[in-house]
Amino acid sequence: MPSLLMLYLFIINLIAFITMKRDKDKAIKQQYRISENTLWLLAVLGGAIGATAGMFQFRHKTRHLSFRIGFPLLMMIQLVLVIYLLT
Repeated sequence: MPSLLMLYLFIINLIAFITMKRDKDKAIKQQYRISENTLWLLAVLGGAIGATAGMFQFRHKTRHLSFRIGFPLLMMIQLVLVIYLLT
């Protein structure tokens, strides 16, 4: 069970990180964007670490207070939950 959870979390966080990069690239090129709802959904489904890392790494959505506060807060909640489930 713990290894499946860790695999899931690795994959969802990788997807969230890459999605933040793709949306930033689309923003630069003024192309059709990935919706904010999709970014939040990935974070809520366990990808808050990847979404937060992508937000700061690519300096994307950092002007939005809901992202700047929400992603790190969600990340901390998810980390506590994972630690609880693994111990």
